[in-house]
Amino acid sequence: MSDSPKIAPATPLNPRRCGMIVGASEGIGAALARKMAKEGYTLALLSRQKDKLNALCAEINSAANETRALPYEHDVSNYDEVPDLLRKIVADLGGLDTFVFMAGVNYPPGGVDKYNFENDRKMVEINLIGGMAWLTPVAEMFQNAKAGQIVGIGSVAGDRGRIGNPGYNTSKAGLATYLEALRNRLTRRGVNVLTVKPGFVKTEMLKAAQGGTPFAIEPEKAADDIYNAMRKRRQLIYTASLWRWIMLIIQHIPSVVFRRMSF
Repeated sequence: MSDSPKIAPATPLNPRRCGMIVGASEGIGAALARKMAKEGYTLALLSRQKDKLNALCAEINSAANETRALPYEHDVSNYDEVPDLLRKIVADLGGLDTFVFMAGVNYPPGGVDKYNFENDRKMVEINLIGGMAWLTPVAEMFQNAKAGQIVGIGSVAGDRGRIGNPGYNTSKAGLATYLEALRNRLTRRGVNVLTVKPGFVKTEMLKAAQGGTPFAIEPEKAADDIYNAMRKRRQLIYTASLWRWIMLIIQHIPSVVFRRMSF
């Protein structure tokens, strides 16, 4: 939990957008936090990596010459913490209008003939159930307010059941389906739900990827794409955009052919 300095209250002459990023200490999450703070957001940043999170908040607050980012140490697999922590964050920020679920892990099985249930279970618990634990109360809060924006970070890996990492594919496919269901519920209530499907991004997680990593982009490029999509209230994007066309082709490869492929 955070004991950071209090945020100055918003006023009619000084309105403030309030955002929350779960999984913000590095990679795309940290890049998006910097971007949103630069654009005027006050942020609650969550991660289980306390030192990195504190350093990021200090960097953001120093650049802004005011408190723009509050750190909250949190492991998304601790589902029971979510309701109280969400209430605390809303109180600390003075509101919430944008929620981003960025947290995720990737444990490759170590080869197409290897299986590891424990790793698969952890990926589903963090990437999918951890997301649902946060998205459910946030969706209800935004639905009641008839306003807000939810952003969920999926992956191109969730678009097809590839042989390389079935557990990771499943966790990201499940998250994308859950976000689509929330979108279909909430759009009519004035709430936008954006699903982001990155390809390869130059992060620590990329080191765990099997095979080649074509078209890899920097986290800052992904953050810019995400923020632009948020601003336009888009519902689905790929980053880099080239992946939309790559995955369109992959999605339409017949199963009899696809199962013979080596990725």
